[in-house]
Amino acid sequence: MVDEKKIRALFYERSIKLLVNNKKKSKIIQKILNKTYPKVPIPLNYRNTFTLLVSVLLSAQCTDVNVNNVTKNIYPKYNLPRHFVKLGRKKIERLIKKIGIFRIKAKSIFYLSKILVEKYNSKVPNTYEKLEKLPGVGHKTASVVMSQGFGFPAFPVDTHIHRLAQRWGLTNGKSVEQTEDDLKALFPKKNWNKLHLQIIWYGREYCKARDCFGITCKICKSCYPNRKKKIMTKKA
Repeated sequence: MVDEKKIRALFYERSIKLLVNNKKKSKIIQKILNKTYPKVPIPLNYRNTFTLLVSVLLSAQCTDVNVNNVTKNIYPKYNLPRHFVKLGRKKIERLIKKIGIFRIKAKSIFYLSKILVEKYNSKVPNTYEKLEKLPGVGHKTASVVMSQGFGFPAFPVDTHIHRLAQRWGLTNGKSVEQTEDDLKALFPKKNWNKLHLQIIWYGREYCKARDCFGITCKICKSCYPNRKKKIMTKKA
């Protein structure tokens, strides 16, 4: 007969050990990241909270470099919701045509701009609930705006963070939502806004998708000095 109490006790003990181990790793990771990126640049260029929202929306399935190359010719002239409403969908499409799935993004930008003008007095709302109701705005986009636009503690998880959290053994990679919850539980809330940017830059420069594989960068070697086998991660 299966002793359910013993099984629960064993599971609890293993969970505590895993949490303690991950806490130790999180401190190592934080120390290396702070030393590597004492000041961390924001990847996307923007002029105000509205253009931040637009840039993050445009960055879906597109590199930040490509987004910045496109928006540098847009934002000097068009940087408010009423500007994009006046432009209309077709003109927005022409402005962002070098960006992937530009027609869908142009539609989202036009309608969210219209909503901001009509419902929010041209201001970007500062709650997750209201942001995530805007066309084309999901939880990750809302998190970036809340973090970088309003200074609200948030931990936006992109493909880099999802991949690295798995390589570093901080999450099982079951989902982006799970990764976000796991990281929030490990790192102090006051560090989230800076930390998520540090991880993004580290993933681009040191622990790259087609490099390291959990065995060569400083963080991977510090957390797993005896690891020999490449770590394959789940996609976001």
